[in-house]
Amino acid sequence: MAKRYLLLAPALFLVGACSESPIGPGTPDPLAVSVLTQHNDNTRSGWNPDETVLNTSNVKVGQFGALFNLLVDDQVYAQPLVVANVLIGGGYHNVVYVATVNNTVYAFDGDDGRLYWKKNFTRAGWRPPTATDMTGACGGGYNNFSGNIGIVGTPVIDPAKQVIYFVARSTTGTAYAQHLHAVNIVTGTEIGGSPVIITASVNGNGDGNVGNVITFDAQKQNQRSGLTLLNGVVYVSFSSHCDWGPYHGWILGYDATTLQRRIVYNDTPNGYAGGLWESGMGMAADALGNLYVVTGNGSVGDTGDATALINRGTSALKLTPSPSSLQIASYFTPYNFQTLNDYDLDYGTMGSFLIPNSNYFLTGGKDGNLYLLNKDVMGGWTSASNQVQQVVTLSPSANMHCQAAYYKGSTTEFIYVWSENDPLRAIPFNPGTNLLDPNGEIDFTSSGPGGQSGAVLSVSSHGTTDGSGIVWAWYASSGDAESFVSPGILRAFDANDVSKELWNSRQNSARDDAGMYAKFSPPTIANGHVYLPTFSSKVVVYGLR
Repeated sequence: MAKRYLLLAPALFLVGACSESPIGPGTPDPLAVSVLTQHNDNTRSGWNPDETVLNTSNVKVGQFGALFNLLVDDQVYAQPLVVANVLIGGGYHNVVYVATVNNTVYAFDGDDGRLYWKKNFTRAGWRPPTATDMTGACGGGYNNFSGNIGIVGTPVIDPAKQVIYFVARSTTGTAYAQHLHAVNIVTGTEIGGSPVIITASVNGNGDGNVGNVITFDAQKQNQRSGLTLLNGVVYVSFSSHCDWGPYHGWILGYDATTLQRRIVYNDTPNGYAGGLWESGMGMAADALGNLYVVTGNGSVGDTGDATALINRGTSALKLTPSPSSLQIASYFTPYNFQTLNDYDLDYGTMGSFLIPNSNYFLTGGKDGNLYLLNKDVMGGWTSASNQVQQVVTLSPSANMHCQAAYYKGSTTEFIYVWSENDPLRAIPFNPGTNLLDPNGEIDFTSSGPGGQSGAVLSVSSHGTTDGSGIVWAWYASSGDAESFVSPGILRAFDANDVSKELWNSRQNSARDDAGMYAKFSPPTIANGHVYLPTFSSKVVVYGLR
């Protein structure tokens, strides 16, 4: 712990021009932690259990606050990622990688903010698309994005290959392209075969087909969710821009070494919609190589059979890779899916995750319900009721445009969710009964997010050590963040009792204010720092002062 504390010592920040990290050249820090993918790992639980510096005693206004800013060229929709002990700049350093909607990627020193490299990945002679290029979205008044729409989904990093993967979008104003890039994290240079243009087609008579073939549309398909790296394959998923059709839910898989496309899956080839976005969270995956995702509004079943697997909008899916596609191994569709579709009550809006060390998948949507599913036997579809492990109703106003998270303390496991127009809820999960316990719920009720965007949550702790668990919540402090760029607030709560707020960025706003809320982009906690993405063209770095 002492070595980590020295990374934050004020004297080191005053030096500024020091050429080496405090861990020293040629001396990797064995305690340093990496965050390589959206929400920490492929469970998507958002929990870093290896944080030994920050705790409930020192995260308070007198000791904790903003240290420095990482200045970038545009808004940050992607979660910042951290790689520990990168051999760069003459020594081993903890490096934070930031991607912007201007298609620029930055590599900063995570401990003092030095810039190691930056590079723009817009296609030569083209530009990033903008909200005004989405001419049919929201009837032509598209404001879910306020400007550029370049790199949006959170990248993923392979530390062994030292490669970061991401999708950048480009346009001429009439032609549109999306490219998967694979870039060396030390130099910022493309690896062999990178970039590769994203194309795909499947057979089907669904929306937008030409001759019974559905073709990927680089303008209309929105790459919003974080990328997933699993068993040597980089998976990229797609939704829409404000339900501007025709569109479908696509999952494409690329070989992580060659970037050759290996997997093409469309969730509604004989129907419509079924976008995959989950408030920006990545698809979950288990150790056996299965993927878990929830689809939005769209066709369910085929030719009058709601149980047919070919169209699975409004559904949770367990997907197993086959030689060139994905097969549905299990699924759940709410019994009232047609009502959910008719009233735009997407099932897939809440970021979903696998509860660690369990067999359960937590999902939720705009209907105000949490659905706890057995990941291997999800429940299918029946017309009369939901055959799932458990349904927990929050409130009718809880639309759940948010990212939930998880923590295991010394005595209790919690899931956390903070939807718009609803309290921050800490609901115990009982591993003995495999049920959520709403009767044991702990809430923070004094204030919270409104509009159409709830809070995005992350959790840090030193294992299950009492007094180390912190829930970090980032949300728009005012306004409707769905449609407007809004000021944000970062808050910290005791993970074992979220009714106790430890700190927030408005307590000393002259020093700690974050700026504008980055919609669906959660804070990253690693090595005594909190890296907060914003729409103010910066990542604010917080820590012990």
